[in-house]
Order: sequence, then structure tokens, then C-alpha cells
Amino acid sequence: MSEPRPDSVRLALPREAPELAALQRRVWADELGERADAVLGQLDLDTMTEAWQLSITRPPLASYRVLVAVAANDGQGPDRVVGMATTMPSDDPDATQGVDGLVGEFLIDPLARGRGHGSRLLNACVDTLRADGFGLATWWVNSTDDDLRGFLTGAGWAADGSHREIGTEDESVRIKQVRLHSDISGGPADAAETGSPAAD
Repeated sequence: MSEPRPDSVRLALPREAPELAALQRRVWADELGERADAVLGQLDLDTMTEAWQLSITRPPLASYRVLVAVAANDGQGPDRVVGMATTMPSDDPDATQGVDGLVGEFLIDPLARGRGHGSRLLNACVDTLRADGFGLATWWVNSTDDDLRGFLTGAGWAADGSHREIGTEDESVRIKQVRLHSDISGGPADAAETGSPAAD
């Protein structure tokens, strides 16, 4: 009998683009609440799938990565994608080129939270940014997302005082965000051992 495979994080595969699009829609629906219809109504599943396919096969930058958290099914079927994240250079106006990296999307399936996937994915994001030569990791977090912010501060991240507002093209939805950062110029990533249920 083969040994059970552990849950893990790896680079996304092109064939997983539909799973990423579906995961993104599930998480947005869960986190945006009553605002979800306005956001998702402007983005159909096929368009989102195509966008992820291009991000994986033809990334806009050499250091743009799409990572997936995978739950092993131990021989009962294919492994399941239960989380995803993107890493890339920061394009913030005050970013130092070649030094400041960015964690973009960071999503954990609502049905798979509380099982360590968030911590593994966070560690992988930091390791990936460091391997790509960045010394500072940045992350824009929704100002109302106390769970994710608590998860990150517990892992050593801190707010740097920057804030912004994003939203839909028709401005029917506006979301305020704050920026967190972490010095990753040292050793291996040190994610919190126990993250918040919504992030981990």
C-alpha cells in the first residue's frame, strides 16, 4: 500500500484554469456578500477561465507566478485545488523596482479552510518572491477583512500606512484596502502555525 500523499503547494497547470476561475467566483461570493452579484455579474466564468489560462501559459512578466494549494485525495481520485495565489513585482507608484514583490490574489476555498492550506500557501508565496529576487513582500488587504489581516499580522506582516480604493468599472462597488508588508530578505518564511479559519 502506498503512503498517503501530503497536501502541498505547487505551480498551477494550464488544465486547472477552469478550477481557478470557479474557485475565484466561490471565494468572491463568500467574501463580498451582497456586493458579489454586482461584481460577478460583470465577469462570466468563461472569461475568467481564459484569463487564468493566459496567466499560466503566457504570464505578463517573467516573475509572475500562479500557485495552487492542493489537497491530496490519497488514491481516491485526482488531487483537488483548494487554494490559489499569484506573486509578481509590485507596480505600486512607491515600489522599489527589483526589491518590492506583491502577493496578488490569495484565495482559499471556503469549504477547505482551517486545514493549514493558507499557511502552506503563504509560505510558498514568500519563498517564491524571495527566489525571484525580491526582498520585501507587499499585500493589499480589504480593510474589512479582519480574518486575513489577523492571519498575516500573526505571521509577522504589518501595515505600512498606505491605502487605496478599488471597485467595478461602473463604480457600483467600491472596496477600501490597506497595504501590509513583510521583510523577506532573511531566511525561510515564518507563517503563523495557526491562522484564522477564513485565511488558513
